[in-house]
Amino acid sequence: MQSKNTICLWFDGTAEEAARFYAETFPDSAVGAIFRAPADYPSGKQGDVLTVEFTVMGIPCLGLNGGPIFKHSEAFSFQVATDTQEETDRLWHAIIQHGGQASECGWCKDKWGLSWQITPRALTTAMADPDRAAAKRVFEAMMTMGKIDIAAIEAARRG
Repeated sequence: MQSKNTICLWFDGTAEEAARFYAETFPDSAVGAIFRAPADYPSGKQGDVLTVEFTVMGIPCLGLNGGPIFKHSEAFSFQVATDTQEETDRLWHAIIQHGGQASECGWCKDKWGLSWQITPRALTTAMADPDRAAAKRVFEAMMTMGKIDIAAIEAARRG
């Protein structure tokens, strides 16, 4: 990795599995170097995968197999801007159907506990509508959704 800033994500022995899923699911994503522990450590043995370099949509990440001590929370999430309902559906369902969990307002959680916001650009554009009544209708519609429905957002914007 050449970036000066890399997101380090803590896993409990599943960093390589997660990195491979992200690389298969999201565009501009790949698995890079995999480093194995040169000696035993508190949550693993010599030869276990210690870190995995990967990118998620061009963002450099490092998966660290640090053990069960720390868990992911909604305090960190990847926000993915989608251009179509098909793209929104594909990414949302890929996460949910691979052991993830649906939430509200475009949020979902993958099987490793990382949070994702699958956010159509149509939603962010409509929320910024200078017509504040239209933006309010969009916001209220979004608040009733799990996965974002672009047609419903556009209908709410029109009133």
